[in-house]
Amino acid sequence: MVDWRLHIETKPDRLYGKPVIINTRIPVNLILEKLASGDSMNDLLEAYPKLIKDDVIACLLFAADSVKNEVVLD
Repeated sequence: MVDWRLHIETKPDRLYGKPVIINTRIPVNLILEKLASGDSMNDLLEAYPKLIKDDVIACLLFAADSVKNEVVLD
């Protein structure tokens, strides 16, 4: 399994501390939004040549970890 921590970082001086793919300025939320709007893995890899498959998977795992313990109250 991919360890998202090896693919995603946050730095205060890069995109205001938003999570990005390491060694890029590609924010995690952009990848998630593209996937949600119907882009495929191949679409993303073609559009962003610096990405590798594990980077995209890491974004999904990061999102899952981010909401894993969230409690939604009505």
